Amino acid sequence: MILVELFGIQVDAESSTPLLLLREVGAPNRVLPIFVGGAEAASIARGVEGVATERPLTHDLLVDLLETTDTRLDEVAVTSVQDGTFLAELHLGGTGGPHVVPSRASDAIALAVRLDAPLFASESVLEEAGALLVYTEDAIEDAVEDLRGFLDDVQPADFDEGEGPYRES
Repeated sequence: MILVELFGIQVDAESSTPLLLLREVGAPNRVLPIFVGGAEAASIARGVEGVATERPLTHDLLVDLLETTDTRLDEVAVTSVQDGTFLAELHLGGTGGPHVVPSRASDAIALAVRLDAPLFASESVLEEAGALLVYTEDAIEDAVEDLRGFLDDVQPADFDEGEGPYRES
């Protein structure tokens, strides 16, 4: 498994579909684009920003459930792509011992950002769906600033349902 980070959340210009970008932490810094639904993208954005809602939404409820049962989310691993859908695993620990729970990648990432759990992707997923982007140092810093500006201004309503080649079902 290869350590990745949530590099960005954006809307694909062609399809108007929300897109998560995971980036490999070490060289060669491949980027893994994952198209997700609007609700999932909004939930991940809320988790990144630490936005609380009046009532707990599904991912907040799952965090409360894990915390109430003294269960840790040790890591999230994006393990495969099946029929254009990214699949992941939640690696849990606690008094009941270790457990692995299958998940959609977007749900797993929504939990990881709320619980500061590390994100991983399998080499096979990065080979199949990842891309190597070549940027100068200035271009990378500009992209990071653009992303920060986007995250500062993004609202859950900005994410619309759409379709894409790697879309969650």
